[in-house]
Amino acid sequence: MKQADIISTWKPIVAIVGPTAIGKSRIGIEIAKMLNTEILTADSRQVYRGMDIGTDKPSLGERQNIPHRLIDLVDPNQSFNAGDFRRYATQDIARLHRQGLLPLVIGGTGFYIRALLRGLCPGPPANPLIRSELAQEAKIQGPASLYQKLQQVDPELAQRLHPNDQHKVQRALEVYRILGTPLSVLQQQHRFDDAPYPSLWIGLTMERQALYQRIETRVEWEIQKGLVEETQSLLNHGFSRELGSMKGLGYRQFSGYLAGEYSYKEAVRLLKRDTRHFAKRQMTWFQKESAIQWMTLEESDIPDRAATKIVHHINQFLHTFVNLPFPTEATSH
Repeated sequence: MKQADIISTWKPIVAIVGPTAIGKSRIGIEIAKMLNTEILTADSRQVYRGMDIGTDKPSLGERQNIPHRLIDLVDPNQSFNAGDFRRYATQDIARLHRQGLLPLVIGGTGFYIRALLRGLCPGPPANPLIRSELAQEAKIQGPASLYQKLQQVDPELAQRLHPNDQHKVQRALEVYRILGTPLSVLQQQHRFDDAPYPSLWIGLTMERQALYQRIETRVEWEIQKGLVEETQSLLNHGFSRELGSMKGLGYRQFSGYLAGEYSYKEAVRLLKRDTRHFAKRQMTWFQKESAIQWMTLEESDIPDRAATKIVHHINQFLHTFVNLPFPTEATSH
């Protein structure tokens, strides 16, 4: 059976995951070239238009004629969540499968990838009144007060969330006020067992100090490329610092600098520190995914060399479908 037939019949997916600055994008491009496919970007920040430098969105030239999907989907003042990502992604996945092309998901937003490959935990619909009350509480008492309340009613989930991630903190409190049940309990009951596609997860990791050096280099490169100016432009276009999109790495730190709250040097220090912390949280999240096959990158590894190793694993994964009986309609999704 030809590889294209395997893909169109069994509808597999490959996901390449890992922390920020480890080199997923460049390696992903090399893999996509070797497999003649497209990249589906799983990044909760790259979905926003006009946020290019701070999200490390590859330029048209850097994409090397490889189509990158699931970026530039909404404006910074529009809401976007894992359910939206899954809806957009499944459309591209279905198209690629019909063409006999392997969907290649690349990104560091673990929750988006899990929503796509494991399903979403069903929660109650948004309650505008409760959301308004929580937003007002955060405005009057400060965001830290909501995080403290979450620690009281859902300590397990609070441990997994960053106190500054107000969108998720408020959603967790909203669910608790609606149902009287912690969101972490709902997630445990769901168990994320809804797996619509056979999938191969490959995680990229690296010695911590080498990764931190890459983060230092990444931050300095973003600043040189115009991160401060991009942040100012977004503010000038009316995108408030309070937007979830503007609280992303880079934009949050330099918005504070531009508001005169601290020096330029302090903004750079905060960005480097916060990016290191973010990478550590990403790795902690991914390490809980037992299905991930880990690949350790050396500092000397170049993208095409790493991509060749990964493509070897992908070919082995696809070969497992060769001798399987033809799927019924119920199993072919």
